[in-house]
Amino acid sequence: MSADAVLEIMKEAADTFVRPRFRALSADQVQEKSPGDLVTVADREAEVAIAASLRLSYPGALIVGEEACAGNQRALAGLAEAEHAFTIDPVDGTRSFVAGSPDYAMMVGELRLGRPVRSWIWLPEHGMAYLAEAGAGAWCDGVRIDPAPRPTEPGDLRGGSATAIQGTSPGGLAPVQAPPWSAGVAYTHIATGRLDYMLFGKDWPWDHVPGSLILTELGGRTGWLDGTDYHQRERPGWLLAAGTPDIFEITRVPLADARGARMSEPLDP
Repeated sequence: MSADAVLEIMKEAADTFVRPRFRALSADQVQEKSPGDLVTVADREAEVAIAASLRLSYPGALIVGEEACAGNQRALAGLAEAEHAFTIDPVDGTRSFVAGSPDYAMMVGELRLGRPVRSWIWLPEHGMAYLAEAGAGAWCDGVRIDPAPRPTEPGDLRGGSATAIQGTSPGGLAPVQAPPWSAGVAYTHIATGRLDYMLFGKDWPWDHVPGSLILTELGGRTGWLDGTDYHQRERPGWLLAAGTPDIFEITRVPLADARGARMSEPLDP
């Protein structure tokens, strides 16, 4: 299936199940999976539709969707070893979606033997599509993305975190911003230079496989605060995405120090 065909599946799911509910959700269409972790009827229906379409073309692939597989350790463990797999995040930034903010995303990632090979981020309310293919680059709306110019001084780096360190300046970094409450949106901001880094509270593969491939294709880096590179398996911890390897190293230690003992207590976007 071509990259454009997968994108069309996502757009159709958005137009059928997601966008009609945007700013039109009833109370009974929103639930909590856990305190503060929202899910809507749009999340569930869009995931089912995208997964069904992918299975028609790839019946042997492992499909790991957020709503079907969250907490399923067997599916998550299999993702790193599967010959062919897809991750699906049907509505990334559900809190933004429920609140009526356009800053939510739909994401799909494709993996071969645990390595991301293609990825898609669709921003329905912005009408923008980000795609990447391993070794071939990244695109926004069909136009190749060039690596963005980056500051070199810590005090000039623009970054965010879903933590209590917002507004502080660890190690002389510029004050840490509040994040966009969608990993997909955050990754597009890093890819295009609106942000230089983002510290994420959780490392679920459906949140990070698509965006991490986009950053890799643009010369960026995603990894944990201990300095190890990101790998798509469930490993609770704080995940750092940066526009360049240098920015990753400049920010990693100050952010790790700021997090301190609370690194094992992640908060989500």
